[in-house]
Amino acid sequence: MRALELKIPPPVVALLIGVAMWFCSRFGPVLELPLLVRVAAFVAIGLLGGVTAFAGNREFRRAKTTINPFRPQNATALVTSGVYRFTRNPMYLGLTLLLLGWAMFLCSACALAGPVLFVPYISRFQIKPEEKILSAKFGAAYSEYVSRVRRWL
Repeated sequence: MRALELKIPPPVVALLIGVAMWFCSRFGPVLELPLLVRVAAFVAIGLLGGVTAFAGNREFRRAKTTINPFRPQNATALVTSGVYRFTRNPMYLGLTLLLLGWAMFLCSACALAGPVLFVPYISRFQIKPEEKILSAKFGAAYSEYVSRVRRWL
């Protein structure tokens, strides 16, 4: 299973899950909600996800450190400001919220499995390997950060 660690870009994982959610929604039971409600939920949750991910990306750029998900060892700074005061993974949280908004738009019970599957996959194959590398690189400062800020929320 280590072969999947830090191998697939998280946005690609989210896209693949989003496509699977759409496919699943075509064949599974559909919940009946008005289109306006579905669109409003998608826009609201999707915007929250996009803003969250953008805020995380912006903090990395301000710190002039890498956002490359394949090379966390290239990080030049431990970013703990901005949105990183509330979540250690705002970009992944943003993708999760986008998937949740998409599930709301699809209005399908099986589509809700998408964000539910995304979280453990990203936790296992992206976040945990990143955390191991960041812990080795930033030591006590990273340990202190982990003790006060949650992985997701």
